[in-house]
Amino acid sequence: MKFATRLVDYDAAPGDLNRPMATPIYQTSTFAQEKADSFGPYDYTRSGNPTRRVLEDHLADLENGKRGFVFSSGMTAITTVGRLLCAGDEIVADWDLYGGACRFFSQVLDRSGVVVRYADASNPELFAQSCGPNTKMVYVESPTNPLLHVIDLKVMAALAHQRGALFCVDNSSMSPYLQNPLDLGADIVLHSATKYLGGHSDVTGGAIVVKDDALAKDIYFLQNAEGSALGPFDCFLLLRGLKTLKLRLDAQQGSAAAIARFLQNHPHVRHVYYPGLATSQGYSVQQQQARGAGGVLSFTTGSFDRSRRIAEASHLFHISVSFGSVHSTISLPGSMSHASVPAELKAIRALPPDLVRVSVGIEDQEDLLDDLSRAIDIACEGQQDEKTDKTDSVRVE
Repeated sequence: MKFATRLVDYDAAPGDLNRPMATPIYQTSTFAQEKADSFGPYDYTRSGNPTRRVLEDHLADLENGKRGFVFSSGMTAITTVGRLLCAGDEIVADWDLYGGACRFFSQVLDRSGVVVRYADASNPELFAQSCGPNTKMVYVESPTNPLLHVIDLKVMAALAHQRGALFCVDNSSMSPYLQNPLDLGADIVLHSATKYLGGHSDVTGGAIVVKDDALAKDIYFLQNAEGSALGPFDCFLLLRGLKTLKLRLDAQQGSAAAIARFLQNHPHVRHVYYPGLATSQGYSVQQQQARGAGGVLSFTTGSFDRSRRIAEASHLFHISVSFGSVHSTISLPGSMSHASVPAELKAIRALPPDLVRVSVGIEDQEDLLDDLSRAIDIACEGQQDEKTDKTDSVRVE
């Protein structure tokens, strides 16, 4: 079946003779048992819940994996992946990561003796130099956040497996509709389900999908032992949101491409970062490993103050962290979602202070273009153009 059909055609309530079209919410903490010396399929919601199991199995199917797990947040999913490692193990991560992941790696996970190194995964040869005998995990996002660099996932999978390391891919910006990292060699794919999977800014969640039985056993143990699983009602919300994933993303990335082209030709925009532009450095790899470029893009203006005024002047692009919602949002990552990046990583990642990240929603494309154009005009009113030669100054990535 095609992906749009798979999103809605699944067993919503296994074993339920009433055959509900929507998965029931098993809002219960405990399940009565028939016997006193053995458990049935479910006993305690922390350990398993029918609503959650439908969602987990559904996500596993969409990502072409064997087992899925959902958590209370994307950060909890990342934390669980980190718990797979032991003192003395090393993670080599791409340097352009979500700020919360960097904070966990550098300020929490290091307390357990796990070493985290950062390198540019868009340059595999350089990245490989940071891997050593203690490297047990390679961790990337693709496209990256917030600079939208494209990582060659097949190449990185081979690099990790040559060293006996796990390869983990954060697929939040693509969703299983646009990219399936397990098919490209990843051992673990994770999501901030708050983003495109839920899609409506009304639920916080995380997800992990794997294809290896032993790895699935380890992740389930951590989920149960630490009590990090997503609650039944939030599982219901994610199941509902998933049904429209393709419809939402088709509209979002269509508008994102139009906005990227508009910004590419705007005299007050310096750089545009969007892998859907043919001039993007990662365009060819993105075309090979994904089925679209997504609904997130970034750009710079040459002035932090100008970027701030653009964000504040917009009406339809609400200033907000996160991405992937039906509502369009705008943010300055250096001051918001990535403000928690450790100082030593900030020194090497060179995140532009004037970087503006846009998450495109499902509003009318023409309205979005008009609103962003008006916001830029307001922000630049009375200012002298800092770009004297557009050909020399504009770099599209």
